[in-house]
Amino acid sequence: MRKISLKKCQQYLLPRAIGAHKGDFGHVLVVGGDYGMGGACRLVGEAALRTGAGLVSIATRPPHAFAIMGACPELMCWGIERAQDLDPLLKRATIVAIGPGLGQDQWGKSLFKRVLQTALPLVIDADALNQLSLNPRARKNWILTPHVGEAARLLQCAVSEIQRNRTLAIQRLQARYQGIAVLKGSGTLVLGAAGDVHRCEAGNPAMATAGMGDVLTGIIAALNAQGLSLVEAALLGVCVHATAADKVAHTARITRGMIARDLFKSIQECLNP
Repeated sequence: MRKISLKKCQQYLLPRAIGAHKGDFGHVLVVGGDYGMGGACRLVGEAALRTGAGLVSIATRPPHAFAIMGACPELMCWGIERAQDLDPLLKRATIVAIGPGLGQDQWGKSLFKRVLQTALPLVIDADALNQLSLNPRARKNWILTPHVGEAARLLQCAVSEIQRNRTLAIQRLQARYQGIAVLKGSGTLVLGAAGDVHRCEAGNPAMATAGMGDVLTGIIAALNAQGLSLVEAALLGVCVHATAADKVAHTARITRGMIARDLFKSIQECLNP
């Protein structure tokens, strides 16, 4: 197992050209936010912007679209009622992040099914992972980002089995689903296509709060949109996420009370050494 750190992974960050424009840095499409869960996709979208994506679109329930635009006008928000409403958004996207707040009803299932039909790279999280567990399939150009509960559902085993041997669990995840696997938790693991398991040493208990995984999803999607490979985006994204949280915890001297949005300023600092 290889230890990874922000310092080691910052090599993936290349200088930006003086004449760069937003079209050079990709377009992240975030799909999710069923009724009552619009905040999840907002966190993904804002994290993607803070990480440097050129453009970010949100496909969510119509009432949430208006609320998100009011809170973060830099996000382009689209009210989606049917799966086919995604088609024009998918044509413009560089990568799709799907799952946060997606839900398990017919609306979420239809959007997930439509996204799987695209050839775009994907970041699969939250409810999209739960839906994938019900109909397993393999794909090379995606990143799966489960916590231990989601991993247990994906592997149809107990959470205790995942925790007993996290290295074996992430290897089983990739064997079954291919792509890049990220097993979240204390000492988050990343398994790339080459079979090497990487462990992030950063992170702290204050991260155990709602929305933290949504921020990671946005970070990873934005890094891939800017030209990093899927494995590079996963490795750097995990390190940025955990290190940003450590910065917040150290500065505020806290082990509890951190919220996901607290990371945004520290994310920028990690990406601009």
